[in-house]
Amino acid sequence: MFIFSNETYDFLKWVAQIVLPALGTFVASIFTICHLPYGEQIVGIIAAIDVFLGAILKISSDNYTGDGDLIVDTSDPFKDVYSIAISDYPSVLASKERVTLNVKHPQHMKED
Repeated sequence: MFIFSNETYDFLKWVAQIVLPALGTFVASIFTICHLPYGEQIVGIIAAIDVFLGAILKISSDNYTGDGDLIVDTSDPFKDVYSIAISDYPSVLASKERVTLNVKHPQHMKED
């Protein structure tokens, strides 16, 4: 399974969405304005790195299962019941800046 920590994921996402596209645009502009050689090749390499980074970030995101589940039970017509099932010790979750929960519905609530 391929999953990055939150900090690593956020950093790599910033690199993929901000740094590499800006660098590619900068290189393309400077090399064109100054008539420097190999500008297209360098921009192509930057774009290839960016696409690869985007792919591994997508794989990491797809493999991330979250920190637990928010269980929503609406089977009682008078009140909804919400509970949280966490996958780690509460102290571990408390040390995070962000916690991700997957919304789950009890099996008896699913319609056929």
